[in-house]
Formats: sequence, C-alpha cells, structure tokens
Amino acid sequence: MSPTTDNSRLTPAFSRVLVLLFLSVFINYIDRSNLSIAAPLIKDELGISASQLGMLLSAFFWTYSCCQLLSGWLVDRFDVKWVFAAGFFLWSSATAVTGLVHSLALLVVVRVVLGIGESVAYPGYSKILAVHCPEGRRGFANSMVSAGLALGPSFGLLFGGTLVARYGWRPFFVGLGSLCLLWLVPWARWMPATGRAHLSQEEGGPGMREILQQRSAWGTGIGLFCGNYFLYFLVTWLPFYLARERHFSLIEVARIGGGFFLLAAVSASLCGWLSDRWIRAGGTPTRVRKSFMVYGAVASGFFLLASVLTPGILSLTWLMLAGVSFGLTSSNVWAITQRLAGPKAVGRWCGLQLFVGNCAGVVAPAVTGVLLDRTRHFFWPFLIVALFSWLGALAWIVGVGPIEPVEWERRDRAPAAEALAYPAG
Repeated sequence: MSPTTDNSRLTPAFSRVLVLLFLSVFINYIDRSNLSIAAPLIKDELGISASQLGMLLSAFFWTYSCCQLLSGWLVDRFDVKWVFAAGFFLWSSATAVTGLVHSLALLVVVRVVLGIGESVAYPGYSKILAVHCPEGRRGFANSMVSAGLALGPSFGLLFGGTLVARYGWRPFFVGLGSLCLLWLVPWARWMPATGRAHLSQEEGGPGMREILQQRSAWGTGIGLFCGNYFLYFLVTWLPFYLARERHFSLIEVARIGGGFFLLAAVSASLCGWLSDRWIRAGGTPTRVRKSFMVYGAVASGFFLLASVLTPGILSLTWLMLAGVSFGLTSSNVWAITQRLAGPKAVGRWCGLQLFVGNCAGVVAPAVTGVLLDRTRHFFWPFLIVALFSWLGALAWIVGVGPIEPVEWERRDRAPAAEALAYPAG
C-alpha cells in the first residue's frame, strides 16, 4: 500500500483501509457523544446539577487532551497498526462498561478511560494519510474521516436517541461497545504493518522542540481549539438545549440533532472533493485550504448565533446552515497539518495540535454548565461559541503560514540511499 503521485488514484488496498478509517471515526464519535444523548435521563436519575453534568461531559477530554502528545509519539515511533488497534479496543470496552456503572464517580472514571483510548485516533489517521495518501487526494481522504466524525453524532442522535427513548440508556451503551469490537477483525487483516525501514526513518525526524519553533504549529493548534469549541459544545449540549430550552421531545431532538450532523457530513464530503479538484486544477494548497477554513469558521459562528436569537422553524434553519458551514472546515483541517509536517513529524505535530485543540473539550462543556446554572438560558454559551469560531478564522489567516512542507533538518546519519523509497502507484 505504497503512496502514489499527486495525480494518481487511490489504490484498492488503501481504499479498503480508508473505509475502515471512516468506520472507526464513525464509531469514535458515537462513543464520545452518546453520553449527551442520555444526559437528560442521567441528570434526573443521579440527581445532579447542570454544573456536575457539565463536569461529567468534559471528563472524557481530561485524558483525551493530555494523552495526545504521548499518542503522537507512539504512532511515529511504533507500528501505527497496533497502536491504533490497542486504543480502539480500550475505548470500545469503556463504552460497554459505561452502561454497567451506577454512580457519578464511576461514570467519570469510565469517561476518563474512554479518553485515553480515543487519544490515538487522530494522530493515527494523520500518520496513515501522510504516508500513504498523495496531496491531490488528501482533501477527499480527510473528508471521509470528517464525514465519519459528523455521521457518528448524527447516527447516535437519530437512532441512539430512539433506542434510548424506547429501551433506556444502559442497554444502548453495553450493546454498542460490544458490537464495535468486531471492527478489529478486518483491521488486523487489511491494515499492513509498518516496515522496519520506515520506522527507522521516522526515528530521525524532528523533535518536539523543533516543532514548537514553527509558528504554524501554534496557529493550527489555536485554530483547532476554536473549531473544537464549536464542535464539542454541540456534541455535548445540543440534545439538552433542544430538549430543555426549545422543548422538543426526545424523538424530535434525535431527528433535529441527527439532521445537523448529517448535513455536516454531506458538506464535509463535498468540500473535500472540491478542494482536491481545485488543487489539481492549479490552485495552491495555501489558497485552497485556508479559504475553506476561514469562510467555514466565519459562517458557522454567524449561523449558530442566529439560531439562538430566532424562534421556531427559522431557528432550526440557521442551525442546519451552521452544520453545513462546519463541513467546510472539517474536511481540510488535517490536510493542512499533514502537508506542513510531512511523514517524518506528522504524529508528533498532530499530537501537539490535538493537545491544544482538545482543551476546548475540557472548557466548553464545563463553562456551559456553569453559565446555565447562573443564567438559565443558552444565549451566552452560544455567543461564546460564535466568538471562538471567528477567532479561529483569524488564527488560520494570521497564525498559519504558507501551507508548504517544513524543511526539517535531518537528525540521523543514515545515507540518503538507505531511506525508504516509495514507487508511484
């Protein structure tokens, strides 16, 4: 499954792996968002406040953020196939166990373990795509990952909400976590092991200090933080907002939330294909990728704020447009990182970016819970999300330089002839 030239098509072997990556992020985002589906029921069952619920919803991100640096190092240093498989097993098992615990403290512990397992996901995705996927196809490949990101919450809200309403939230968690473990069977068969020569080459890549010296590394981290504040606010609080402030039934919440993330998935897939086509037609990666990031961030903040300020069907219209706008950014964010860092450093760069970016998952749910306890209204949380979206647009413009590969200094002494050469596919 060797990488190909920028104008070549994806190989059948890589296409199979890409399908598995899509399914894994689909499962990933069902697993991390399913607690928000059951949030109203859990709040009533355990008798906790909105602040405590916000703390529970953010617990996943405590370890998810902190472990990103370690996960980035692991996928650069060891075979990404088995690092990813271990993380997948851990997060699916934690999902199943969630349905068996009966206290707030144990729920927090299980969510912390879930965060450890899922921390390998995005460093692993970027490592695989940077090594095996050409620049001219990375928009599409990343859009498949982004589509899984959006379809996971969509499926979770639409079908998971229906199942929770009918059978309760505990059977949903146990069944989902157990079923998802079957994904490991085709992964072990189809994902090739990383060659020893390639692992040796990556050992000579840049260190974290060299990555920290890059302005674009900080720009991508801040940009991801702002985009994730938007995403994680909606993943964790959208069902609660629709149920308690807009007074929709649980079934209606499932349909509206599912529709939001479904539109985001369709938008991400289309925008990933369009960005690749634009680049192959002669557009520079800098102009193409930044255009999608900036316009998407500005529009998503505007539409989301409009949705909380308007009544009835118009509010839902603005909400759906915010989902479409989010798709513009999600299909291109990792293509930028993969091109900047290159195969040598993509795992560690991605780990640093995710460490900064996923701190939003710690902040957004907790801040929202505190504001709700004090104001009893979602206006201020929505306004803060919009402001972060616009700040993110500024980060992609100013904080990130030209989208061109960084020229890393070689740290190894091996002759160039010993480096692993990849033939055109």
